[in-house]
Amino acid sequence: MGIEIIRAGMLTTIQDLGRYGYQKFGLNINGAMDEGAARVANILVGNDEHNAVLELTFTGTSLKMTADHLIAICGGNMSATMNGQLVPMWQPFIVNKDSVINFGHYKSGCRVYIAIAGGIAIPAVLGSYSTNMRANIGGYEGRPLHNGDIIEVGDMSNQSCSVGLWQKLRHIDSKAFNAQHFGMVHEDNVPIRFIAGPEYDLLDDEDKRKFTESNWLIDSQSDRMGYRLQGPSLIMKQKQELISEGVVHGTVQLPANGQPIVLLADRQTTGGYPRIAVVASVDIPMFGQLKPGSSITFVAVTIEEAEQLLFESEQDIKRLKIAIQLKSKQ
Repeated sequence: MGIEIIRAGMLTTIQDLGRYGYQKFGLNINGAMDEGAARVANILVGNDEHNAVLELTFTGTSLKMTADHLIAICGGNMSATMNGQLVPMWQPFIVNKDSVINFGHYKSGCRVYIAIAGGIAIPAVLGSYSTNMRANIGGYEGRPLHNGDIIEVGDMSNQSCSVGLWQKLRHIDSKAFNAQHFGMVHEDNVPIRFIAGPEYDLLDDEDKRKFTESNWLIDSQSDRMGYRLQGPSLIMKQKQELISEGVVHGTVQLPANGQPIVLLADRQTTGGYPRIAVVASVDIPMFGQLKPGSSITFVAVTIEEAEQLLFESEQDIKRLKIAIQLKSKQ
C-alpha cells in the first residue's frame, strides 16, 4: 500500500529533518526547507517528527492513494483538492483508497509537506531519509520523484491508529487540530532576525545600515542550496582574501557583487565569501515559503534573544504534541 505519483509537478522530493554528522566529509545536510511545517505534519498523524515526508515545490502535483491512509498537509496553500473537493490543511484527515489529490494554483507560500501515518517506507542512508540530489543518495533513488513512482508506506504507530479511529468516528474537529499558526505565510517585507556574522564588521556603518534598513528581494536564481537577494550593493571596507571555512544553515554570505546569499537546506559545507550574518534558527523555515519576488528585511538580535525565540517555538511544538496525545486517547 502506498501513494502513486500521477504528476510529480515542478519538484517533489522525500525529505526529513536532515543528514547530520557527515559535513566533515563534504556531504551536505539537506532536509525540509520549511522544517516547522514538516515537523507539524508528522506530529498531526502520530508519526515521529523525524519521519520522512513529501516536499512539493510550487504546483502541478497529483497523487493517487493505493490504500486508505491518514495524512496531513502543511506548509503553503496550493488549493489541494481530493476528488474535486477542497481538503483541509494543518489537520489530519482520512483519504480513501483510489482517491486522487491534486495541487493547483498556489495561494500562499511555495512548498507543501505531506505526512502519511506510518511514514514513508524507504531505507535510511547515513541516518537520514532526505534526498541529496547532488550526491544521488537518500529519498527515492537519490532523485526527485517522477510520474508513475510508487511510494510505499510503513505500519502505523499506536498513536496514529488512535488518531485515525478518532477521525473516523468524529470527523474533523478543526479547533482540536488546527495548527496553522505554525505556518503563517507572509511574502512581503518579511522580518528576518539575524545575528552578526564573523565578518560583519568588515562592512562600514553605512553598509550595515543598508543591510538592516533595505528591502531585499528574493532573486529568481534561488534554489534549495541558497537564496540570492537583490538590493543595494554592499562593499567590504577592506579587500582581503579569506580562507574557506565552515558554513551553517542560515549563513548570509557576501560575494564580490555585493548581493547577499542566504545558505539553506542543500548548502555546501564550506565557503570562502565573507559571512556577514547568520539567520536566527527560528526564522530559517520562513525561507521555505518565500518565492522569487518576495521581499524581506533584516532585523538584528543578540544570541540570547535568538535562543529565547527558538525556545518559545519549541515550547509551541511541545504543546502541540501533548494536545495530539491527549486527544487521541479520548
